[in-house]
Amino acid sequence: MKHLFRRKSNGSLQLKKQPALCATIAPIILHTNHIMTPLEYCHDKAQKSGSSFLAGFKFLSTERRNAMTVLYAFCRELDDVVDDCSDANVARQTLLWWRQDLAKAYQANATPEHPVNQALQSVAPAFALPQDELEDIINGMEMDLHHVRYQSFDDLQYYCYRVAGVVGRLIARILGYANPQTLQYAEKLGLALQLTNIIRDVGEDARMGRIYLPMDDLQQFNCPANSILSAQITPEFERLMQFQYERAVQTYRQAVALLPSEDQKAQKAGLIMGSIYYALLLEIERDGLQNVLRYKIRLPNPRKMRIALKTWLLGFKP
Repeated sequence: MKHLFRRKSNGSLQLKKQPALCATIAPIILHTNHIMTPLEYCHDKAQKSGSSFLAGFKFLSTERRNAMTVLYAFCRELDDVVDDCSDANVARQTLLWWRQDLAKAYQANATPEHPVNQALQSVAPAFALPQDELEDIINGMEMDLHHVRYQSFDDLQYYCYRVAGVVGRLIARILGYANPQTLQYAEKLGLALQLTNIIRDVGEDARMGRIYLPMDDLQQFNCPANSILSAQITPEFERLMQFQYERAVQTYRQAVALLPSEDQKAQKAGLIMGSIYYALLLEIERDGLQNVLRYKIRLPNPRKMRIALKTWLLGFKP
């Protein structure tokens, strides 16, 4: 099924929804004077997000910046499926459609319907992006549809690999590397970024009835799940969050230690992302880790750009 994205007179995208699947399914881009190309669609999607990831794109060559933008748009579209579909069955069918349309991007005589997958059809071979790694991102989104609490940190890491670690690997491929160990660094850095997201979003997730912190950790610090869901700030919760913070810091350090020296220059854009998220983690700790139950900490864009420039010039040492 197709959904029509039409430009309003103010330049924004207007979506015509179909009833069977979520809104991100198979849009056709139309304009009275201009047909938006798949790459233009991806740039439009990225620019509207205001994500920290975009700061690292500015230092890349046009070819790599375009590839990163396409990858980012792919992830955002999948995020939107999970976030915007109130019916889990509809979301599941939409993700199945995405899996099938993605497969067309890897078939010589097929044309994907979605502009993001159309853009991937040229980007994927240029940067040797494996289909199974992109499919793993879809797998991670499906895990969110039937969210169960993760008993152990190992269980949580498996989820994090699918929604963040594999993204790190894809980014490393786009940026380029000489030493295969760089993929291990990228995967570990993706884990660190996702752990930061989990810490930042504890309160927001709790208000939706979700807890991503491992149940083993809650038991270790005698912090009942119900107290988190009801936003109770207790000494036990504070100790639990201190543990999460220290583990995330250690993960950043482990990631950077894995990056081979010969690939540090090529991977600077990824290091910029890491440094911005690490600064966010430190800001959350300075503000008071217990406050994640109350509100979400964000870094202003000018600060992100200062961090990006500093990292580009001096590197990232957590």
